[in-house]
Amino acid sequence: MLLVLFAALTVAVAVRHGAPLPGDPALHRWPLHHRPPVAVATARAVTATGSGVVPYALAVVAGLIAGRDGTGRRYAVAGALAVLVLGQLVRFGLMLAVARPRPAAYDWATTASGFSFPSGHTTTSALTAGLLAWAVLTRCSLSAARPAIAVLCLWAVAVGLSRVYLGVHWASDVLGGWLFASLWLALAALATAPRGRFALRRTAGHVRAPLEARPPSGPKGP
Repeated sequence: MLLVLFAALTVAVAVRHGAPLPGDPALHRWPLHHRPPVAVATARAVTATGSGVVPYALAVVAGLIAGRDGTGRRYAVAGALAVLVLGQLVRFGLMLAVARPRPAAYDWATTASGFSFPSGHTTTSALTAGLLAWAVLTRCSLSAARPAIAVLCLWAVAVGLSRVYLGVHWASDVLGGWLFASLWLALAALATAPRGRFALRRTAGHVRAPLEARPPSGPKGP
């Protein structure tokens, strides 16, 4: 479903040669009339966390949380960074292929460069939030992890919305970033499936075998 949704959105953007999709102009105009200095400064601070060294440092933190020992942590850190870096490379290729122009520069309340679809800050923050959520889930149950996951989701959403608020992206660029990040994280999870349901934990330093591969625990014969 994620693949279908992202492919449909990408095709819609491409066939219109980058022109705004329905709803984009209205969502772009509203912030132009609601930009008090404090809100702009806050949006700039939030958007800054979606690029540069911060996401990569957080990916390393995710690996360190997920890893159980020295070797496990190294593998977990390498895996988290690989998901983030490869996702960025694929996103960059898609961005060049679609070549969607950004909104007019006189509407910007921050600096920006490159093409517009999918949003880089949005994609990066969503990928990082997903990696951190995975790391938390390797340490505690879903019910215990929910508050942390909620905070991570709110952060990723805030970064995406800040890009629209600051006028450097169309809303559909941000939607594309969320869809792409979700799809990439799902593919990363599926890539571990052939190694069994404990694959992610083994990557983090676990050596526990799948239940179906364990020998029976009953009494041994003579």
